[in-house]
Amino acid sequence: MIKTNNLTKIFRTEEVETTALNNVSFEIKEGEFVAIMGPSGCGKSTLLNILGLLDNPSEGDYNFLGTNVSGHSEKQRANLRKKNIGFVFQNFNLIDELSVYENVELPLIYLGYSSSERRKRVEEVLNTMQIMHRKNHFPLQLSGGQQQRVAVCRAVVAKPHIILADEPTGNLDSTHGDEVMNMLEELNKNGTTIIMVTHSQRDASYAQRIIRLFDGQIVTEDKTTDFVLTAVSEK
Repeated sequence: MIKTNNLTKIFRTEEVETTALNNVSFEIKEGEFVAIMGPSGCGKSTLLNILGLLDNPSEGDYNFLGTNVSGHSEKQRANLRKKNIGFVFQNFNLIDELSVYENVELPLIYLGYSSSERRKRVEEVLNTMQIMHRKNHFPLQLSGGQQQRVAVCRAVVAKPHIILADEPTGNLDSTHGDEVMNMLEELNKNGTTIIMVTHSQRDASYAQRIIRLFDGQIVTEDKTTDFVLTAVSEK
């Protein structure tokens, strides 16, 4: 599903050249749940931006669903993004002026779904995420955990191939964080591929595999069973 080969990202200004990613190569298969970990500044967010088709690498290849997208234009990347990727962010990124229902419906409007199909899909995910009773409320009327539930609904409503989650529990307490991680785990069990950036070993224990970055390079790739007992002891 995803394969990178010597992926490199260099940011240049007139005076400074910074290598954020340096020859990063890995593969993620359909249906996997993979966590990307590492200290601040190691390249996690840069990598997620490339995997999410928000940016192109400076060098190397990125194969997405069987196509090398490394040199795609912004328009080409946007079309692939809308059809295939759902995003869950630390800061929820909900639109305050729209209701819960309207926030979740938005991706379907962009994709041109009929009103009846939009209603069917929105109500389905709101029920699944147990937030249907809040459908007419606005984001600022919800708790942090409820807002992240809505963000997850919006990410999955179009049934994307992949969900990219960037520190999805970063603004939540442990109880609400576990609720969100349980939802992501359940989505993965139903076949959705999930790639998650996190600092939390607690959250990473929900994944099947961990890619660890340091200074823009992969230093290890672990199965979560290698450290899950430590993570569980923290829960």
